[in-house]
Amino acid sequence: MAVERRHTWTVPLVPGSVRAARERTERSLVLFGLAAGSSLFGAALLVVSELVANAVRHAGRSPHAEVTLTMTDHLLVIDVGDLDPRPVTPAVLASGQGLRAVGELARLHAGDVRVEAAPAGHGKSVVVRFVLPEGTP
Repeated sequence: MAVERRHTWTVPLVPGSVRAARERTERSLVLFGLAAGSSLFGAALLVVSELVANAVRHAGRSPHAEVTLTMTDHLLVIDVGDLDPRPVTPAVLASGQGLRAVGELARLHAGDVRVEAAPAGHGKSVVVRFVLPEGTP
């Protein structure tokens, strides 16, 4: 039976939230059993930092962002969502240096980046998926 581990929390969209989100991500990944020295661990920390920083800079119509980390037997999924109604288009994903780095990190770990509309129709989520290496707990 597949085990899913998930941590979700809300961060206010202020500059100090980037560091707080990174620290919370680090604790979550350790609890999930991901090796702290692995390249995937470092990539996940950088992705959360970049996505929260991007939300702080560009989602001014949203008071907060929701960060969700989900780890299954084969995937690590990072989801950062906000309530700002302005869409993130593929062109925007390709243009920002931080978002471009997020895409490259996902590809290095056989993953991808998607932008999804919020279920209630207000806001969006940037979802980054990483394929876990063989032998990951």
